[in-house]
Amino acid sequence: MNPSVRHEGPGSCAGAIFVLTVMMATACGHTQRPERKTYVVSEDVRGVGRAEGAGTGGSGAEAYCGELQKQCFQKCWRRKPTVQDMEKHSESHHRLCTSQCLEAFMKCLKEQEALEQGAKRELHFPDMAVALEWLREHKSEVALGTVVVVAGVAFAFVVAPAGLLVLSPI
Repeated sequence: MNPSVRHEGPGSCAGAIFVLTVMMATACGHTQRPERKTYVVSEDVRGVGRAEGAGTGGSGAEAYCGELQKQCFQKCWRRKPTVQDMEKHSESHHRLCTSQCLEAFMKCLKEQEALEQGAKRELHFPDMAVALEWLREHKSEVALGTVVVVAGVAFAFVVAPAGLLVLSPI
């Protein structure tokens, strides 16, 4: 063996410890996995999946369209009926609002189905802060039910019972 190449000596142990310390310190630099909890994206459901072109499909359209139907009925019920000789808040007014808003609900479901068939995919983000910021800015481009993967953890983009847009762990 060549005497100029030595693996032993006073500095070799310190060098090995230094390399080991650096390797351990950089191992903790990976992206932290998000907690498996529900994250609020927006307090407003309006505009979700409404951008031109296909969204990033999934399920959950029924919850979204149901919320639109509810808002439609409330708006219709507050207004004077469009049919002549129909009294406001009468049984026939109730049937009219129910019928009109059911049509809106069915139309919404068809639109959401078209979005889902157009492009089903997952969205991937390195951390939750980036995911929430992007989703808040682009919620009109994302369909309900889209799978959002954050640092390896899967979430669904859905409407919570209170009408909030959330990322819910799958």
